[in-house]
Amino acid sequence: MKRLLYSAYHANLALTAPARLGSRATLGLLQAAPASLRHPAARHAAAASTLLVGTRLTHTRPDFQRGEPFADADGNPAEQTVVHQTPFAKLIRFHVPGAVDRPQVLLAAPLSGHFATMLTPTIRTLLHDHDVYVTDWANARDVPVTAGRVGLDEYVDHLIRFLRVSGPNTHLVAVCQPCVPAVMATALLAQDGDPAQPRSLTLVAGPIDTRANPTPMNRSAYRQSLSRYRRFIAVVPRRYPGAGRLVYPGFLQVGGFMSLNLRRHLESHREIYRSVARGEGHTSQPAREFYAEYFAVLDMAAEFYLETIERVFQKDLLAKGEMTHHGRPVDPGQVRNTPLLTVEAERDDMCAVGQTAAAHDLFTGVPAQQHRSYVQAGVGHYGIFAGRKWSAETYPVIRDFIADQTAAEQPEGSP
Repeated sequence: MKRLLYSAYHANLALTAPARLGSRATLGLLQAAPASLRHPAARHAAAASTLLVGTRLTHTRPDFQRGEPFADADGNPAEQTVVHQTPFAKLIRFHVPGAVDRPQVLLAAPLSGHFATMLTPTIRTLLHDHDVYVTDWANARDVPVTAGRVGLDEYVDHLIRFLRVSGPNTHLVAVCQPCVPAVMATALLAQDGDPAQPRSLTLVAGPIDTRANPTPMNRSAYRQSLSRYRRFIAVVPRRYPGAGRLVYPGFLQVGGFMSLNLRRHLESHREIYRSVARGEGHTSQPAREFYAEYFAVLDMAAEFYLETIERVFQKDLLAKGEMTHHGRPVDPGQVRNTPLLTVEAERDDMCAVGQTAAAHDLFTGVPAQQHRSYVQAGVGHYGIFAGRKWSAETYPVIRDFIADQTAAEQPEGSP
């Protein structure tokens, strides 16, 4: 079974390749002769071709910039630099040369079937006022078996290492799945009195305690045994650098995500079709760009996937005070100097309201006035870190929280 999964997937790609190539050629011909699109039949052909071309899964990380340079709020261009690298991840810095005294933010990207480029809108907005570091996770099928394992504890190891690289007074912002590793890393650094302990911690839509307000996805995780999830583990074929590595394939993960909101995804694709068929394709361009990113998938190392399912989604070990890191107890109650902000989405059906805010009950050593929580009205899971409300309403809350902690760093009488 472990070898058949990838074989079946590649067979499907081979069977559908002629249709996709034909659709791409058709679309190219129609776009090269714009006058032809005045005919309704041609527009419907273009719409069908657009859908077929746009729904193909890819396994290569998209470019962060996507043709649009990064810049701060004043339009000053930002540089993108790899400042540290392991076989499993890169730490990328987005920095405006010459900019000084901007708070440093380490953005912990999810390792959940998509590349860190899903957070490009988040990075662009954070860059307005910050020096931004991002965890850029590798596709596990491209990592040789000789590089070793990467499970939940190794994810935490990476966050600790990256916090040490970015330097003291870094503000840690975690989005979705890495909220639990972010709490673990913060607690461990506090327990050790390590100066790399983050200056503040912002948790955005993460599963700190899935018991707080269980979603259908959470209930499914409770009901299923871990052996059921092991059935979806595949062996990386010999054609890839990670040949022989056990992984949870990205093509299964994106399929699972889509099944949670299948009706909404179908309606989005119907609207893409209708807009192109009406000759108004520009109106669905944002949706097409979203799906181009959404269908770029990565494989997760099997140990990380299974440990996350068991320790985070089935047993809620962090919330119960039973989480360990390489066998060592993790105690968020030891954190004293890291103010905490939790951010949740009102309509989040993946990580419901209350699951992230549960972190406040764990940070018992942080003074009450340094705890903040925020619920963004009118958005779902992706709207909490991308889109209009993210930039206009959610981001200012995070920006001001970080600014308050940065101001608190300044000694009395300093400018």
